[in-house]
Amino acid sequence: MDVQTLDQLTIMLEPSALVMLSVAIIIMIFAIALGLKTEHFSFLKTDPKLFWGGLAAQMIGLPAMTIALLAVLSPSPSIALGMIVVASCPGGNVSNFMTWSARGDTAYSVSLTAGSSVIAAFWTPAAILFWSSLYAPTAELLETIHFNRVSFVAQTTLMLAAPLALGMLMAHHSPALADKIRKPLGMIGGAMLAFVIISSVMDFWHVIVAGWLLIIVPVSLHNASAFAVGAGVGRLLNASPPRRRTLTFEVGIQNAGLAVVLLLGQLQGLGGAAAIAAVWGIWHFFSGGAMIAFFRYLDWRKAKAP
Repeated sequence: MDVQTLDQLTIMLEPSALVMLSVAIIIMIFAIALGLKTEHFSFLKTDPKLFWGGLAAQMIGLPAMTIALLAVLSPSPSIALGMIVVASCPGGNVSNFMTWSARGDTAYSVSLTAGSSVIAAFWTPAAILFWSSLYAPTAELLETIHFNRVSFVAQTTLMLAAPLALGMLMAHHSPALADKIRKPLGMIGGAMLAFVIISSVMDFWHVIVAGWLLIIVPVSLHNASAFAVGAGVGRLLNASPPRRRTLTFEVGIQNAGLAVVLLLGQLQGLGGAAAIAAVWGIWHFFSGGAMIAFFRYLDWRKAKAP
């Protein structure tokens, strides 16, 4: 498959699948909000530089690095759009687990995930449009598909902000109920999202296979650069080694599931972009596992050193 074919490919979902996508992400955001507690934002008081610096690395540093990487790689417009959408999405709970596995600062990881989840409800849609406008091929692509920017921002913000606000209200007024239903709702939303994404990936699996080199190279380089941004910002902030590990995962592990939802449901299912997001969602489990192994190896070497 060549670049032009990938750019022109459109992935169309059934209306029922689009509804399920939106419902799944709403349920998952609501479940995340049910678990948000004031102590998750403790770093805002105890170490505001570390809190805001970590969020800036994820929400500004990562997209800025993505634009620079696009200038170097010059990928096809749809692939570039997929990379920008992934970079504009917040992190997820996967980064918390990987941070814990790599012996990073889990409390700091949860704090950054909570902060990015709240801000992303209003930041993500505008960020996608802003960063896309800075790279000429993606700006032209959005013009070509007659993309309605106002509608996109309004619908996406409502889809993200409404369940977040409702979940936080329930967590505040009915904490016992919130704790009881949070995990089951998260599992239901995750299962629904996985079902639609896996079904969609299977539908255009031939695209991923045929355009493998066009997809895996930018995904792997993008992900590696994201890890580097997180680790680099950790050093700039003079963070402790465990917190540098946390930043490595918080910036390097993005919510690719949300990116797929936005691309399939809001951005007309552009083939290259959707393929990038889908492969990102798979790839970062392998790359994250490799980073965990690397950090554990460093710990082993340190323990063995005289």
